[in-house]
Order: sequence, then structure tokens, then C-alpha cells
Amino acid sequence: MNELEQYCLSVAQAAREASRKMALVSGAQKTQWLKASAARLRAETETLLTANKLDLDAAPGYGLTSAMIDRLTLTPQRIEGIAVALEEVAALPNPVGGIIHSTIRPNGIEVQKVRVPLGVIFFIYESRPNVTADAAALCVKSGNAVILRGGKEAIHSSQAIVNLLCEEAIKAGLPENAIQFVNTIDRDAVGYFLKLNQYIDVCIPRGGESLIRRVTADATMPVIKHFNGNCHVYIDKSAPEDMAVKILLNAKTQRMGVCNAAESLVVHRGCAERLLPVLAKALQDKGVEIHGDETTAKLCQNIVPATEEDYKTEYLGPKISCIVVDSIEDAIEHINKYSSGHTEAIVTQDLNAARLFTQAIDSSAVMVNASTRFNDGGEFGLGAEIGISTDKLHARGPCGPEELTTYKYVVYGDGQVRE
Repeated sequence: MNELEQYCLSVAQAAREASRKMALVSGAQKTQWLKASAARLRAETETLLTANKLDLDAAPGYGLTSAMIDRLTLTPQRIEGIAVALEEVAALPNPVGGIIHSTIRPNGIEVQKVRVPLGVIFFIYESRPNVTADAAALCVKSGNAVILRGGKEAIHSSQAIVNLLCEEAIKAGLPENAIQFVNTIDRDAVGYFLKLNQYIDVCIPRGGESLIRRVTADATMPVIKHFNGNCHVYIDKSAPEDMAVKILLNAKTQRMGVCNAAESLVVHRGCAERLLPVLAKALQDKGVEIHGDETTAKLCQNIVPATEEDYKTEYLGPKISCIVVDSIEDAIEHINKYSSGHTEAIVTQDLNAARLFTQAIDSSAVMVNASTRFNDGGEFGLGAEIGISTDKLHARGPCGPEELTTYKYVVYGDGQVRE
């Protein structure tokens, strides 16, 4: 066993030991830690900015784009946002120990289904320092130990945040090594961790599709994930013009490089002549290039002919695919065929159409007369999220504290034996 492999093993073993103690940590202790950590981050703003500058100075050497550098950058306002997020998680109910269901059997035994932590979470994520704090907060809130493996581009910022969180964790009585940050940028470390299923209960990758596919292929433990976000907005024939324009523009252009941004527009033929030229102009005025079918090209100007690949693509930028369909059933078929199972939206005034759409669409979140951008842990009232899952087991959609727990059965008797 080489030195790196030994390091990964020791981190995982320490996390396993900490996880057993975390199961006994009270909700009050976790709340105390979260509030104290928020205050400490505010107090240590200059320390965090100094660490962040080291990452920003190294960013050109990593070939980061301006958008990537922006996500990497910490400011006093962004540090305040991280602190507020910790306080929001603190205000959430403690999920551990919650009774999901309880029943008393005819023989008198009481069977409880009780929420418990997953155990050890290995979290691999992109170069956004705020994600470090969010992930630690959610994992600890749900009673888990966490191993954080952040991107090399943010290693100084993430390490500085984790140092503060760990110091406050000890003060609050949390077990040592409940939060650990992988202190090497060697990519082989990820492979070693993914083999340690005897110590790590679940892996959560958050980043580019290539990273997530690599983790999914190599992991020996369950993975909570989504590969990409090919999200659709369907404009039904009864859709009001002002609502359709407002929702589509927000879904596509409010922030283009995120997984819940719209990548495809589907329009009912019954309203295409009335609405599609207006929708297309609104998108083009925002700099969005439309890749559309023949009907779209006939009704609108400056349309790029759409290919099969366009309907599969998560652009993460100023492009969108577009197709005109004959019915809501055709819209549903198109969306379920090309969707990545992330988020879909319908704009309609027809209650029956809305019901059919929500029942038939197979995605983690379905929006009725609302933007796809709402598929987010904070927007759903989870406080924050460690990621969005397009899986069906174990979690689906934004993953907050409850999604980072499982359950076990606890049975109370009074001397009963099975006949």
C-alpha cells in the first residue's frame, strides 16, 4: 500500500469512527455548532479572503474561464451569504430520530420506523468555496461524518473554511474527524476512496458530467447523483403570452450555466403562430441562439436547423433547442425521450393539461406555471442542498438533511415471543 492509499484509508477509518459517535450527537449540539460556525466565518472574513487570493492567483494556471473564476471568488458579501446559509440549516428540524411511522401490532409490540444517519458521506465537488460549508452543514445536521474532496482550484479557500468549521465542531462537542477535508490534489486519491465501501456508505459527486460518470463507474458504494440537466419548458396551447415569456426567459437566461436552466423549448402547435415568434424574439434579444425544427424556422427568424443531438444537449450557455408538437401527449413523449430527468415546466391555463403533465413526466421536479430555476434546495425550503439527484433510489431532487438520512425499525415489546 503506497503513502497516498494509506492516507485515504486512514481518513475513511477516522470518518467511520466519527460517524458512530455522530449518531449520538444531539440536535442542540448541531445547532450550536452551526450558529457558532456562522459567527466564526464572519469574524474570520479577512482570513478567508487571504486564502481565497491564493486560489485566485493560481486560477490562470488552471485555465479557468471568467465564469469559473467568478464562482471561485469570495467577497465579504459572499462570506456573509455562506454564514446565513449555515444559520438557515440550523433553523431546520433535526431529522435524526424522527419517527416516520409507528404502529402497534395485535400482539402488543410497537413497531417504529425511525430516521437515522446514512453514516459516512464522501462528497466530491467543484471549485465553489460556499459548497464546502453547505455540504459540511447538511451532513452534520443529518448526523453524518463527511469526507470533503473539493476541486484543486479552490483548495486554499476550502481548507480555510473547513479549519474554522472543525475548530467550532470540537467546541460544540462533535466528535473529532466528523468533518475532514482531503488535503491532496492527487486525482488518484478519488479512486482509492471509491474502493473503501467498508468505511464509506455513500458517495455524492457534484460537478461536470465526466467527473460524475467516472465516479459512478468506479464507486463500490451507492452514488447519489445527476449527470446533467437537460430541462424543458413546454408552452401549452392555452398559455398566456406574458406568463410564457416571463417563465421562459427566467428559466433560460436568469443563469445559464446551471443544471436547472432550461435547455429546450417545446410549443403546442395550437399556440405556435401566436406565441412562438414572441418567445423567439425575447430569447434572441437576450443573446440566445435557437436551434429549431422546420415549423420554428417558418414562424421565426434567424433559426439554426435543429439536429437530433440538439434535443439531447445541455448547452449551459446561450443556446436552446425548440420543437413544435401537435398535442400535449406529443410534448410529453418528446420530453421523456430527451430529458435527463432533472426539471420540466408547463405553462398552461388548462387544469387537466397540468394534471396530465405532472403525472406523465418522469423527472425529479415538475413545475406548473413556474420556472425550472426553482428546483433548488433553498427554494424548496431545505435550507441548502448537497446536490440534486435524478436517481429514483435513494433520494430524488434537491438533497437536504432528510435526504441524507435513511431509516431503521425499532421494536418495543413487553416480553412477547413469536409463536
